[in-house]
Amino acid sequence: MTSVQGSVEPGFEAVRDAFGQAQAEDEGGAQLCVYRHGRPVVDLWAGQDPISQMSWDAESLVVLMSVSKGVTATCVHMLVERGQLDLDAPVRDYWPEFAANGKADITVADVLSHRAGLSSFDAESGIGPDEMNDWSTCVAALESMSPLWQPGTAFYYHSLTLGYLAGELVRRVTGKSVGDFLAAEVAGPLGLSLWIGLPEREEYRVAPQFTRERWLGPADIEAVLVKMGIDVSGRLVRATLATLATREDGIEMLNTRAGHAAEIPSGNAIGNARSLARLYAATIGEVDGIRLLAPETMERARQTQTDGLRSPAPFDVIPVTQRIAYGYENNRPARPMLGDGSFGNPGTGGRISYAHPESGIAVAYTCTNMNGANPEAPDPRWLPWTAALHEALA
Repeated sequence: MTSVQGSVEPGFEAVRDAFGQAQAEDEGGAQLCVYRHGRPVVDLWAGQDPISQMSWDAESLVVLMSVSKGVTATCVHMLVERGQLDLDAPVRDYWPEFAANGKADITVADVLSHRAGLSSFDAESGIGPDEMNDWSTCVAALESMSPLWQPGTAFYYHSLTLGYLAGELVRRVTGKSVGDFLAAEVAGPLGLSLWIGLPEREEYRVAPQFTRERWLGPADIEAVLVKMGIDVSGRLVRATLATLATREDGIEMLNTRAGHAAEIPSGNAIGNARSLARLYAATIGEVDGIRLLAPETMERARQTQTDGLRSPAPFDVIPVTQRIAYGYENNRPARPMLGDGSFGNPGTGGRISYAHPESGIAVAYTCTNMNGANPEAPDPRWLPWTAALHEALA
């Protein structure tokens, strides 16, 4: 069992032991923080940074990958609560240029629930890792796109595009980028070490992410699709394979200063477990007098929007496993949270953060060693402490 630093409240000792067990064979660093009813009850870290040899502790920062989507969604729902955005309104009401090429009826709800038909940039768009750092280029590409399927009729994970779509809505109604809004309205008031667009002064705290595994690349996925009889020449398939290629190269880009400084709200938020758990705690209750989302806002935000929908053709032959709410994901076997009612987001490589309002719990786990194992199975590092947390709450 690896050495674990930090503290737990009485009754959560088994969570500390399980976290140590989970990290025993992990080469990198990890953090685990749990809030209950607005107070931290678990605050742990373990491991080291084998890449840069930087010190590793609770205040270290990591790139959060798709955990960033939940951070962005929280900003959007704050604006919904203030009446500045309406989930049922067409995106064009706030962003007129978006209506081009068959997108006039796409709603804010469609965007947040991955039903907008814009799951990837077109393969011919030229959007790669470097272009992801250019907000105007990505927004212009989305404005000129036609949907990859009839919006609202199917859903497919908007892995890269969701952040630009949601972030541009934030910019249109507030005049602030999503990173500036996060800093002013969320991170500042709550005292979080959490950014979308990291200031250079905080760069020294970021531990690089790494992996020793070979991940399935676009060529591997294409071969699988061909074996399944799926035509890989169609627009949606080509766009999806291009996204996989961009993600593969983008993981390295996100270890650079340019990748930290940019605003890529789908994947480059930077923070730590303490800050993520505190943020989610403030979506379901008060944290030191601050609550980000009113109960009715939170209740609507976590309602699943994709049950009964399939993936668009030709991916409709693949079983659907994700359950998507408004910008958040819901509990499912591959992403075990704390049961029904949980909402949050996992991130590529093993990060995860979520809240479970019924128990008053908010959880965040971060790591530097990116586990590229089966994306339809839970990260094995989550299982011991998740089980121990269930028992502690029981």
